[in-house]
Amino acid sequence: MGGTQNQDFAPPRPETRLYRVWKGRNKFLFGGRLIFGPDGASCLLSTFLIGAPALIFCIKTLVRVREADFLYRHVVLIVGLVLTILDLTFLFMTSSRDPGIIPRNSRPPESDESFSASSVEWMNNATPEMKLPRTKDIFVNGHIVRVKFCDTCLLYRPPRASHCSICNNCVQRFDHHCPWVGQCVGVRNYRTFILFISTSTILCIYVFTFSLLNLLKERGGIWDAMSRDVVSVILMAYCFVVVWFVGGLSVFHFYLMSTNKTTYENFRYHYDKKENPFDRGMIKNFKEILFSKTAPLLVNLRDMVTEEDHSILGSITKRFGGDNINSKEKDLEVGTIGKDGKPLPDVLQNLDYNGIEDGLKKDKGGSINLDPYFFPTAQVEEFGTGDSTADENGTETSSQRNSSAVLRR
Repeated sequence: MGGTQNQDFAPPRPETRLYRVWKGRNKFLFGGRLIFGPDGASCLLSTFLIGAPALIFCIKTLVRVREADFLYRHVVLIVGLVLTILDLTFLFMTSSRDPGIIPRNSRPPESDESFSASSVEWMNNATPEMKLPRTKDIFVNGHIVRVKFCDTCLLYRPPRASHCSICNNCVQRFDHHCPWVGQCVGVRNYRTFILFISTSTILCIYVFTFSLLNLLKERGGIWDAMSRDVVSVILMAYCFVVVWFVGGLSVFHFYLMSTNKTTYENFRYHYDKKENPFDRGMIKNFKEILFSKTAPLLVNLRDMVTEEDHSILGSITKRFGGDNINSKEKDLEVGTIGKDGKPLPDVLQNLDYNGIEDGLKKDKGGSINLDPYFFPTAQVEEFGTGDSTADENGTETSSQRNSSAVLRR
């Protein structure tokens, strides 16, 4: 009865939003509706680098409206404002959107016994009883694609996915982590990233062109015009430098879109000099990236979860994930697993045994005085009294080695 009543009146376990206990390094705003990378503050720097020159250009154009053709100046001003607003909007959308985070597993997947231990690298450094192949081969469009096991997220990554070491998340169709937007670029924000760098390139060319036209319309020589219109000279120099960066980046990503590759795949894999299994032709590749529907969310970070259930992610990830120790001898040395390969209880881990032998009671002869309650007389005699002896094979033993054997037992 008492047990039944305790179960009926057990206090409910506290619930919280998933983003509050998420194991990634992301930063969240507005209750998890906006998700940024750990370096999301760099988005503010990019906003300043784009907005400040563009705003100066628009103010300069507005001041000169009365000095030139009314329609010409207003068109230049409006187009400049529109490009600036679009550029900053695409920057914010890329930085604050879920790039395609893959939900983590709370425990490792079940091992597949069909794999051969002689041909597969097993994931069993920390747990010999768990055997998971490091990689698996799957078929994609008639081609064999190798997927890897993620030690942190405890899952086999889908094709084209990768784990971002900065955000600590596995991301679908991972392209790269952009420090200028402070976010991973993946399947859900790659389109806005392309629009961002393309609009930045157009804006640089636009400001450079009309700043040059302002100088050419000045009376006198070009050097006299530059001395009188220093602002236009500074804007031209700034845009000339920046356009090489954003322009080159835009050209590079248009090449990647035409071949349906990511930055990560282009520099890391090269598909082992084989045909790209995701290339569908230039037109279909552009259509897939620029005109297809946005990929759905795989994890809703605003979902309600139980803190106790979700907290096991940390301990499991630490045990099976990135904190794995490479060698079994190292595990024994630091005291995390026993000789049988199984993890020791938390109470017995990381104990300092240095000097324990010196603290044992010794008799007048210098040998260890064992407690007769735990070690009967016959067993004590078996370990010797401290004199060196030799067996039939001529192997010498000493009391120090015998005492160490007692301690290990």
